[in-house]
Amino acid sequence: MSEEILKLSALQLDALREIGNVGAGNAATALSQIINRKIDMTVPQVAILPLGEVPEVVGGPDAMVAGVYLRVFGPAPGSILFLLPRDSAFSLVDMVMGRSPGTTTALTAMDESALMEIGNILAGAYLNALSYFTRLTLLPSIPALAMDMAGAILSVVLIQLGQMGDHALVIETEFATEADGVKGHFFLIPDPGSLATILAAIGVKE
Repeated sequence: MSEEILKLSALQLDALREIGNVGAGNAATALSQIINRKIDMTVPQVAILPLGEVPEVVGGPDAMVAGVYLRVFGPAPGSILFLLPRDSAFSLVDMVMGRSPGTTTALTAMDESALMEIGNILAGAYLNALSYFTRLTLLPSIPALAMDMAGAILSVVLIQLGQMGDHALVIETEFATEADGVKGHFFLIPDPGSLATILAAIGVKE
């Protein structure tokens, strides 16, 4: 399965990047509407990474983050992760809950529900774009939330991929608010077997 990832052509990677661009744009718009602030996003990066290097994308395996995790069900299954540094998660909760900046220093059950709902909305917006391009019906699972080191959270996803190969295709976008310094990383990590399905559905073979 890992060989399938390593053999992707430049054209295939460009096609995946464009899907990521539209999906991330949808998700950024959804987040902007939730918090009533302008959201800037980076052009999605499509990378084929050894599993052990994926935590470095978010500041290293020891970085404390809030992670919202969802599985993607359908003909092209995979995983979605929305990761925020701990302070960004607190700031985002303050915005959503209408609190003064700096109020949140720990997450209540209601705060956790709010973050999971944000992850759910972002995942839905992203998958809508992917479904539009591929004409595949892709549905997110109920979100799960964890506050832990990035390496620990990512291992939940990567341990599944590790049974299929030692590399992961990661489509990653960084979100940031203009003034508040809230940053987040959004990852789409297709299961290795899903790549052929996605690429065939959009008509990119080589």
